[in-house]
Amino acid sequence: MKKILLSGVKPTGTVHIGNYFGAMRQFVESQNDYHSLFFIANYHALTSVSQGELLKKLSLDVAMDYLAIGLDPKKATIFLQSDVPQVTELAWIFNTLTTVPYLMRAHAYKDAEAKNKEVNVGVFDYPLLMAADILMYDADVVPVGLDQKQHIEIARDTAQKFNRIFGDTFKVPEPLIVENVKTVPGTDGRKMSKSYGNTIGLFAEDDEIKKVVMGIPTDSKGVDEPKDPSTCKVFALHELVSGKYLENLRQRYLAGGIGYKESKEILYENMKAFIAPLRDRRKEIARDPDAVLAILREGSEKARQLASKKMNEVRERTGLDLK
Repeated sequence: MKKILLSGVKPTGTVHIGNYFGAMRQFVESQNDYHSLFFIANYHALTSVSQGELLKKLSLDVAMDYLAIGLDPKKATIFLQSDVPQVTELAWIFNTLTTVPYLMRAHAYKDAEAKNKEVNVGVFDYPLLMAADILMYDADVVPVGLDQKQHIEIARDTAQKFNRIFGDTFKVPEPLIVENVKTVPGTDGRKMSKSYGNTIGLFAEDDEIKKVVMGIPTDSKGVDEPKDPSTCKVFALHELVSGKYLENLRQRYLAGGIGYKESKEILYENMKAFIAPLRDRRKEIARDPDAVLAILREGSEKARQLASKKMNEVRERTGLDLK
C-alpha cells in the first residue's frame, strides 16, 4: 500500500511563490506516489481571522489554489478542516497529555512573546491542533519547510506519549523536506512571508510582478564589477524560476558584465513565464465555485470516515467510550 502524505494550508491571505516552492509544489509531485490528503486549515485561521465572510472567501480561495497548481481530486483527497470536527476533539485529548512548559518552547509562541504580542490561547495551542491534524489520518510523511519542522517534532512527541500511556494507537510521522528549497527567500533576503511584506504572489498579474521584482534591493556595484550570486537577493529568486538560464547568469555574475537592472529584467520575464499559466488556470477554476465546493464535500466525507474510525479507537483506549 502507498504511504499516507498529509498537509494543509491556512487560509489567511494571498498565496505566494514561497508557499509554492516551500511546500505546495511537493503536493503535486507526491500525489502519484502517496495516498495524499490536503486540507484547508480554517480552524487554524481563526487565530488571526475574525470575520466570518472573509474566512469563507479565503477558504474557498485556497481550494481553488490547490486545483490551480495541479492537485487532482481523483488522486488526492482535498477537504475542509472544519468539516472533520473530530480533529478538535482529538486536540483536546492531546491537551490533557501536554504540559505548558513544553508548548512554551514552540517557535510561534516564543516569537509572539518576544514581540510583546498579546497571544490568544489558539496561538499557544496551535501545535496540538496541528498534531491532531497529522495523527488523525495516520500520516507517514508531512511536507514542510525547514522552519516548520518543529511542528512535526511535536506531533511525533505527542504520538509517542499517547502510545506509551494508552497503547499503540498513532503512527509516528516523518517530515518531508525538499533539500534544495528548505526556506524560500523573499525579496529582501529574509524568509518569504506575508508578515514581512516581501512576497511575490503565486497568481500575480504581470504589472505586479514587475513592480516587485524591479524593487528588489541590491548593492551599488556597477555593470562590469564581479558580483557574488550567493549573496544577491535577485539571484536567489533566479534559482527558483530561471532553470536553463541559471548557469549562464552565474558565470556572468562572477565574471562581471551584467548589471542588477538586466538581472531583474531577466528575472521578471522568467517569473512572468512561470506564473502566467498558473494564473490563467486559477481564473478558469474561479468561474465555477460550485464545482469546487462539490470537490470539498466529497473530500470531507472521505476524511470524516477516516477520522471516525480513528476516534472510535481513541475513545475506547482513553475510556471515553462506555460501550
